[in-house]
Amino acid sequence: MTSDQNNASPTPVPRPSRGRFLNRRLRRASWISPITGERSKRVFTLREASHRLSDSNDVSEATPLLDGCAEGTTPHNSAWKLVQRACVERADTAYTFATSKNGIGILKCSLAYLVGSLATLVPAIAALIGSRQDSKHMVCTVTVWFHPARSIGSMHEATILAIIALCYSGFVSFTSMAISMLFGRNDLLVVGHVIVLMVFVGGGLGFIAWTKQRMAHPLVNVACSLASLGCITVLIKEGAVQAGAFSHERVLQILLMVFAGVVIVSVINVILLPTTARGSLVKDMGTNTDLLGEMLISITRAFLQGRKSDLENEQYKTLAQEHQASVGSMGKNLCEAKRELWFLGRERQYDIEDKVVDCLTGLAQDLGGLRSAAFAQFAFLDEALAEASPGTVTPQQNGTPNGHPQYPSILDVITEAPEESQSGRLVDSPAGTITPTTPDRRQSLESNPPALDKPADMFLAFIAQLGPPTKSLVYTLKQILDELPFRPAEKTGFMNTYANVPSVEVAVNERFHSSLKRAIELYRQSRNEALQKLYASPIDRRPEAILADIEEVSACCGHFSFSLLDFAEDVLTYLDVLEELKVELQHPRRSWRWLVAWWPCKTEKGDGKLSAPPKRFQGHNEDHDTSHDIPTHIQRADAFADLEKSKQQSPWRYQLYRTLGVFRRDDVRFAIKVGLGALLYALPAYVASTRPFFVHWRGEWGLVSYMAVCSMTVGASNTTSINRLIGTCIGALLAILAWLIASDHGDANPWLLGIFGWLVSLGCFYLIIAKNNGPMGRFILLTYNLGALYSYSLSIQDDDNDDDEGGIDPAIWDIVMHRLVAVIVGCIWAVIVTRFIWPISARRKLKDGLCVLWLRMGLVWKRDPLAMFLLGEPRSSYMDIREEALLQAFLSNLEGLRKAAESEFELRGPFPDKIIGTVLEHTGRMLDSFHAMNVVISKNLQYTPGEAAVLRYTRPERFELSARISHLFSVLASSMKLEYPLNDVLPSIEHTRDRLLAKISEFRRTGEGREEATEQDYELLYAFVLVTGQLSQDIQAVSAELETLYGTLNEDNLKLQ
Repeated sequence: MTSDQNNASPTPVPRPSRGRFLNRRLRRASWISPITGERSKRVFTLREASHRLSDSNDVSEATPLLDGCAEGTTPHNSAWKLVQRACVERADTAYTFATSKNGIGILKCSLAYLVGSLATLVPAIAALIGSRQDSKHMVCTVTVWFHPARSIGSMHEATILAIIALCYSGFVSFTSMAISMLFGRNDLLVVGHVIVLMVFVGGGLGFIAWTKQRMAHPLVNVACSLASLGCITVLIKEGAVQAGAFSHERVLQILLMVFAGVVIVSVINVILLPTTARGSLVKDMGTNTDLLGEMLISITRAFLQGRKSDLENEQYKTLAQEHQASVGSMGKNLCEAKRELWFLGRERQYDIEDKVVDCLTGLAQDLGGLRSAAFAQFAFLDEALAEASPGTVTPQQNGTPNGHPQYPSILDVITEAPEESQSGRLVDSPAGTITPTTPDRRQSLESNPPALDKPADMFLAFIAQLGPPTKSLVYTLKQILDELPFRPAEKTGFMNTYANVPSVEVAVNERFHSSLKRAIELYRQSRNEALQKLYASPIDRRPEAILADIEEVSACCGHFSFSLLDFAEDVLTYLDVLEELKVELQHPRRSWRWLVAWWPCKTEKGDGKLSAPPKRFQGHNEDHDTSHDIPTHIQRADAFADLEKSKQQSPWRYQLYRTLGVFRRDDVRFAIKVGLGALLYALPAYVASTRPFFVHWRGEWGLVSYMAVCSMTVGASNTTSINRLIGTCIGALLAILAWLIASDHGDANPWLLGIFGWLVSLGCFYLIIAKNNGPMGRFILLTYNLGALYSYSLSIQDDDNDDDEGGIDPAIWDIVMHRLVAVIVGCIWAVIVTRFIWPISARRKLKDGLCVLWLRMGLVWKRDPLAMFLLGEPRSSYMDIREEALLQAFLSNLEGLRKAAESEFELRGPFPDKIIGTVLEHTGRMLDSFHAMNVVISKNLQYTPGEAAVLRYTRPERFELSARISHLFSVLASSMKLEYPLNDVLPSIEHTRDRLLAKISEFRRTGEGREEATEQDYELLYAFVLVTGQLSQDIQAVSAELETLYGTLNEDNLKLQ
C-alpha cells in the first residue's frame, strides 16, 4: 500500500450493530486443521470462515468513496452514450437469459412445436399419419403438453405416462365402439348408448378425474388431459359410437398422432442440448453443502453475540430461502436422476446418492436445533431484560451516540469485527455507567466464572468458557464443508460431455475423518470442563423462580452444544457416505435389477437411513415403571386410543358405516360428480335431434375444457376457468391475425403460418417455463392450434363435411367463434358442477383441516411424548410424535387450499388471507418444533440409566405440562370450528414449565439417581423444555390472530334454533 493510500481517510464502513452482549474478543482457542490434522492455537473470527460475510465487506480501490461516478467518467453523459449503454445492458441480459437453462428450454420447446406443426403444414408428412386431415394439429397439442424442457430422467417418466394414457384411451375407444356395435346389431342401440354414457363417458372420464386428483403430479395431470382428449374425440366427435359402427382406422390415427408428438418431444429432448438430472443433482449437492456451512456460521455467531438481528436480516433470510429452494430442487432431481441411473445400470450409485441426500437433510435438521436454541436464548434474555427494567425504553430505543444499543447487563462476549482494538472494551455496568474491561478482568471471567446470582450471568459464564471451543469446532466444520462434496475432474466420455454431465470426483481428504474426530473430542472435553465449572457455584438456597430461570439457561446452552455435536457427528456420517460414493464412482458395478423387480434379492445393510423404531424400546421394564404413580389422564389416553377395542365393541351398523366410508371421501365424490357432469354434457351428442347442433358448435372442445377446468375445490375451478377463458381469447385473436396474414381467399402460405406459430410458441413457452404460468400459456397455444392450423387443414383438403365453417375456404371467424363459445360453455358448466353438485369449498375445507390438524397435534401431547421411553409406545399412531411427517404433508395441502380460497367469492366478505397466512405460518413453526423433538427422540431410542432416572423424577410435571398443551390445542380447534372468540383467561404454559425446570434443578441437587445422570442424559429434557417454550409462544400468537378474526360475536352462530 502506498503512502498516499495510507494517508487517505476513507469513509468508514458501517459496522453491524452490536449484540445484546457488548463486544469483547475471546481468548485463543485450540483449532484442528482438517487439511493437515495439526493442532494449533490462534485467534480468529467466524467472519473469516464465511465467504458471504467476508465478501460483503470487501471494498475495492475502484469503489467510489462518495456516491457518484467512477474515475474516468463524467456526471453528464451524452444522450447517445446513455442509449448505447442501455442497449448493451439489454443485450447482455437477453444473451444471459438465452443461454440459461430456461432460455434453452424455451428454444427446445418452440422447435418441438415447429416440427409438430409440420404434420399439418407439410402434406407429405401429414399423409404418413393418415388420410383424415382435419385433426393433424393434435401432434402440436401433444408437443405443448409434453414439452422437452425437462431432464432426460423426467422425459422417461413423461414418455411412460404418455404410453399409459394412450393405452387407456385406446381401451375406452375400442371397448365403447364394440359395446355400441353389439347392441346396434340387436336393435338395441339406445341401450348401448346408455351403457356407453354411464360406463365410458361418466365412468371413464370420472376415473381420469380421480387419478388426476389422487396422484397430484404435474406430469400425471398432463397425461390425464391427453387421455381425456383421446377418449372425447372418439366418444363424442367421430360418430362411430353413435352409429353403432366399429371404426378402427380413426382410433389408430388418433393414437398415431399422439405417438408422433411424443416421439418428436423425446428426440429433441435427447439430441438438442440435453439436460440431465444427474448433472443438476451434483450442482444441488454442492450448493446445499455450501449453504449449510454459511448457515452454521450465521447461527453460531448470532448465538455467541446474542444478536437476534443476525437471524432476521435479509442476508440470513436469503440464505434460508436459497437452502429451501436447494432442498426442493435436490429432491426433484434425485427422483429424475433415479430413472437415468437405473437406465444406465447404476442402481448402486443411485442408492448411495440417496444416502447423501438423506445426510444433507439430517444436517439441516441439526441446524434447526441450533436455531431453536438461539431463538430460545433471545426470547429468554428479552424477557429477563423486560423484567429487570420495567417501564423503561426498550434496548433498541436506548442507544449509544453511535447508534448501537445498550443493554443493562454485565454480559460481554465475543467480537466478530477484526478491526476492533484488543486493548479495552466498554461494558455496561448495572448502574448504567460505562467501564472498561481490562485484560485482568477478561482473564478472571474466563478462568473463574462469576457467581450465578442472575440467570443472565450464566450466559456470560457459558460463553466465556465454551465460546472459544465452539468457534474452533465450527471453523473446522466450515472448512470441511467448503471442500465437499465434489471437485472438478478430467473430462471423461463423449456422452457425458455432450449431455452436459459435469465431470467431478468426490473431494474427500484422507485426513478429514481423523481431524474432525479430534475436533469433536476436543470440543466434548472443553464442554464437560465448562459445565463442571458452571454448576460448581452454590445454588441451593435460591428461590424457585431463579432456579427455573437458571435451568432454562442450561437448557438453551446445553441444547445448542448437543445440536452442534450432532451436526459434527452427522458430518462424519456424511464423509463416510461420500467415501462409499467415491469407491463406487471409481469402480462402478452395473446392474438392472429393476427390470426383474419381482425377483427376490438380498437387501443391503447399512443404507444410512434411520431404521424403523422397535415396537418396544430396549431396556423397557414395564413392571418397574408401573410401580410409580401414573396420572389418570395418561391411562385414559391409552384407553381412548385403543382402536381395536372400540371396533370390537361397535355394532354391525357402525361396521357397515365404516365400510361405506369410501364414498364419503372427497376424491371419490369429486370423481363421481365430474363423471356425472361429463355424462350430462355429452348427452346431446347421443340424441339424434340435438347432435347436429352439438357438432356445429364443436361441443367436444367444451367437454375437453370442462375436464381441464374441473378441480377439487370451487376456488381452484374459478382460477382455472379464468385462465382458460383469458388464454382462449388471446389464442383466438392470434389465430385470426395469423390467418389474415398468411391467407389469400383460402390459399394460405404454410411458411408464414409456420414462422408465425413458432413466434407465438416462444411467447407461450416463456409463460409456461420462465413465468411458471402453465395453464395460461398452454390455453393460448392450444386455441391457436384449433384456429390457425385447423383452418389450414380445411383449406388443403376438406373431407369432413365442414361446409358450416367454410370448407376449402375456411371462415376463420366462424371457426374461432365456435371454439370460443364451446370453451366458454365448458368452463361455465365446470363451475356449475363444482359449485352445486357436492360443492367442496376451499374455505370450509381449510377451516376444517386446521381444526383436525390442531386436534391431531393435541393428541400427540395428550400422552407425554417422552412417556414412550418408560411406558412404551402409544396404542395409536395419532399419539406418536414420530408421525409428524404426515402432519407436515397435511400442512402443505392446507397451503394449497389457502391459495384456492382466495378465488372463492362469498357475500359475507373477502377471504382473510393475511390472518390465515399468519396462522399457517405459526402452525408450521409448531410442527417444526414437533420435528425437532422427533429428531432427538429418534437418536435416543435406547435410554440410559441416567435418562431413566431424570425422566421418572420429572414425570408428574411433564405430564401436567403436556396435558395443558393438549388442552390449548383443543381450545384453538374449537374456536376455529365454531367461529367463536377465545376465552379471556386461558391456561398458562409458562408456570407449569417453570415448575418442570425447578424440578430438574432439584434433581441435580437432591434427586434419586442423580449420580448416574451425566450431562448428556439431560438432552431429551432440554429439547422438551425448548419445544414447549416455542409452542407456548406460537399458541399465544395463533390465539391473538383468532381473536382478531373472531373478536366480534356472530349472532347467527348463537341463535337457539
